[in-house]
Amino acid sequence: MSETLVTARGVTVVRDGRAILDNVDLEVRDGEIVTIIGPNGGGKTTLLKAVLGLLAPTSGSVERRRNLRMGYVPQRFVPDRGLPLTARRFLALAPGARSEDCDRALHEMGAESLADAQLATLSGGELQRILLARALLRKPELLLLDEPTQGVDLGGEQDLYELITTVRDRHACGVLMVSHHVHVVMGTTDRVVCLNRYVTCSGRPTEIRRDREYLKLFGENAAALLGVYAHHHHDHHDDASVEASARQEAS
Repeated sequence: MSETLVTARGVTVVRDGRAILDNVDLEVRDGEIVTIIGPNGGGKTTLLKAVLGLLAPTSGSVERRRNLRMGYVPQRFVPDRGLPLTARRFLALAPGARSEDCDRALHEMGAESLADAQLATLSGGELQRILLARALLRKPELLLLDEPTQGVDLGGEQDLYELITTVRDRHACGVLMVSHHVHVVMGTTDRVVCLNRYVTCSGRPTEIRRDREYLKLFGENAAALLGVYAHHHHDHHDDASVEASARQEAS
């Protein structure tokens, strides 16, 4: 049985009289990829910060496994172009980082060739790999990723999502991820949480794509895209019926 890493119960966050999160429940278990999707302003990043302990809920609670090690990749990280800093040096600045650990993390991310590159010159996809490498230096039991393909071109998005799955498999860690790439991320996640201040629906990708609340948020076209994408990844998440339904929705 997998163990629960973090549990949010009734989390509400109110700022300036407005509820950013309203009575949100969430659970992530080890070895599980959970993806939070939803509209802009729906509270996705706020929920991630509450799980991290970066902000305290107005009400409700977040319980983490004792001594839980967490690695975090923020939504936006813009290197200072006036500060000379190589990727290797950036990793070495992480607390307790050893040279061999930095090299190992770069290798795991397929980023050895970027070690001596200036951080400010990296492309969006290259920078995300370095940020992931830095998060792995903590040997996380829970990896939290806020829009991990931010600034990445379309060709690199799928590579990054597959890399995240590889990291989960290799380290047996849980992953809590925020994404707006609905049709792409569904092929690499175990469970989806649709968030629009409150949890509108949650479940396996094949379950939520038929949910009325999901269709309200993303529309019928998104359901069809998800059906087609699920067909191509049904060996990971879906049963044999997905192939027929995907064909029907795409036609």
